[in-house]
Amino acid sequence: MDLSQIAAEVTAAAEELIAVARPKEGRIFVLGCSTSEVLGSAIGTARSPETAETIISAVLAATRSHGLFLAVQCCEHLNRALVVEEDALERFGLTEVTVHPVPEAGGSAASRAYELFDRPVVVESVTADLGLDIGQTLIGMHLKRVAVPVRLSVRHIGEAVLTAARTRPPLIGGERAKYF
Repeated sequence: MDLSQIAAEVTAAAEELIAVARPKEGRIFVLGCSTSEVLGSAIGTARSPETAETIISAVLAATRSHGLFLAVQCCEHLNRALVVEEDALERFGLTEVTVHPVPEAGGSAASRAYELFDRPVVVESVTADLGLDIGQTLIGMHLKRVAVPVRLSVRHIGEAVLTAARTRPPLIGGERAKYF
């Protein structure tokens, strides 16, 4: 697998999603990623720290350049907890959990995020404004209540299906309400 191609696909997808969603600075961007799926294998069967580093580095560069917090979802063995920067924990009042993700329990992406972040912590959950799901890892539980699918020009990262979403506030008030 060509890691430079993966980096280009991830960067393009992250930048396109940010452009479409237009999140305010300081919001949360959630990433779910199966490196196994990127490499063409079933989720959880062919982890790759090198692929994970490529993907995390690309998304981290995009989110930082737009003033967003990145939250990287762990695998089901850690109940889909997330790696975030300590600043996000404090800003959003998140619930910290005691674990250090490793490829075998947490997944390659979360374990590399833990190593690449400046001050990583693991939290139970987040309520993100937008996100990328690489390989059908099911990030929906970490998005705000009204998630809107976003069709990106990038449809796959490597061999993995790419799903993107942004969120919006709920529409309330009925037919006489005015929406902006």
